[in-house]
Amino acid sequence: MVSVGEGLRNELIQKIERLKAYTTISKQIQIKIETFSQIRHKKDPEELFLELCFCILTANYTSEGGIRVHGEIGNDFLTLEETQLAKRLTEVRYRFPNLRAKYIVKAREERTRVVEAIGQKWTQIELRNFLAQEIYGLGLKEASHYLRNIGFFEVAILDFHIIDILERHGIIKKPKTLTKSKYLSIEKKLDQISKMTKLTQGELDFYLWYMETGKILK
Repeated sequence: MVSVGEGLRNELIQKIERLKAYTTISKQIQIKIETFSQIRHKKDPEELFLELCFCILTANYTSEGGIRVHGEIGNDFLTLEETQLAKRLTEVRYRFPNLRAKYIVKAREERTRVVEAIGQKWTQIELRNFLAQEIYGLGLKEASHYLRNIGFFEVAILDFHIIDILERHGIIKKPKTLTKSKYLSIEKKLDQISKMTKLTQGELDFYLWYMETGKILK
């Protein structure tokens, strides 16, 4: 007899499988994955840094808003001093101009180390830990997001959309605070779903995000 928890989990897996079979959605996701993989292989320092800026921007902010702001400022992230960048972020109506300008400028000082780390023979967990510990403005979620967006697909991006859907399907109990230990615990459970659906964590994130929002973003 299937328990309630197993039933809800199986329901989620069935929903994912239906989306995988929906050609329009699966093709859009595959294009994203291929685009991110190209960034990883090119290892262009400027492109890697600009993507890092995007992930710093989206922390506690919307993905749509991050995409808009990132697009409006563009290559100026590479050169603007902290006060200039804060002013530009204010002009484009970004929510945290001063703090994120500080984080981005500090990250720019570390971009050589980031590129070197990406080239190391580290596991993706080790690389994520490095980013979360060494780069201002990145926690586990943002570091995971960055890695996915530059072509590393084996770590989970646990934002509130993903946590909500896992809770609704009986896979987790929603934590009051997402500590490191809670993050890693939920990631293990999400990894089980990943294996059952034969998707990488990066691909799975796209499907779950689409289920929750009806959108495929970056």
